[in-house]
Amino acid sequence: MKRVGAHVSISGGVENAPLNASSIGAKAFAMFTRNQRQWHSAPLDPASIEAFKVNCSEAGFLPQHILPHDSYLINLGHPEPEKLEKSRQAFITEMQRTEELGLVMLNFHPGSHLNLVAEEESLGLIAASVNLALQATRNVAAVIENTAGQGSNLGFRFEQIASIIEQVGDRSRVGVCLDTCHLFASGYDIRTPEAFDDMLGEFDRTVGLRYLRGMHLNDAKQQLGSRVDRHACIGKGMIGADAFAHIMRHPALDEIPLILETPDAEGWEGEIAMLYGFAEEER
Repeated sequence: MKRVGAHVSISGGVENAPLNASSIGAKAFAMFTRNQRQWHSAPLDPASIEAFKVNCSEAGFLPQHILPHDSYLINLGHPEPEKLEKSRQAFITEMQRTEELGLVMLNFHPGSHLNLVAEEESLGLIAASVNLALQATRNVAAVIENTAGQGSNLGFRFEQIASIIEQVGDRSRVGVCLDTCHLFASGYDIRTPEAFDDMLGEFDRTVGLRYLRGMHLNDAKQQLGSRVDRHACIGKGMIGADAFAHIMRHPALDEIPLILETPDAEGWEGEIAMLYGFAEEER
């Protein structure tokens, strides 16, 4: 079964996320566990934690179908020691919040070298940051999201993702989330079934399909290889609807969260219905 959802709001408390997801016909969802524009947030309220777990259970969301995302402020490859430490502590806190909610994955952008250190050095800092977060938690996997490659962002090539994973001590607790817009922007053509399968084959050879823990389903506003991260609604960008129809029929992508981050939140319910229509599955 395919598990399609969206990155939903936690306005009013994290316990509202599963309710918001259920209301649009989702079978998976993503969320932030706190205000992602701030470095610090109040601890999760025990009542909110319990309500979140109850609402997930009642709506039929299992932990492996929920893919929370960390703050965009965090840069685990920061070359400046004080700023790196700030990011590491924030990431550990986010991993701990994820664990408190009974979830098993935290999605994150790898980091940026800021043109101050070599790529390999920054990749090593990212891996070391992940190791610290895994040591501070017990049950949560750190899930690396591929990037579009804007600026000095790392993780836009599979070789970079593989380098991070190779340096993680407990590889059972690391994974990958592939964002379709980011794939396309970074130069991986996925517009046809053949192109998508070639990309997935390269991912398997370079990283390993066993590490794939989720996907972000976004069309792209910019051309192939643009290195520009601009999401479009499904079928309204440069990738096109056929690619997403193939994703919805691909057996390797069953039972992982397939998360919409398209720009029109009001249209998510319709996009979810459209995607399930491609798979000929009922919502």
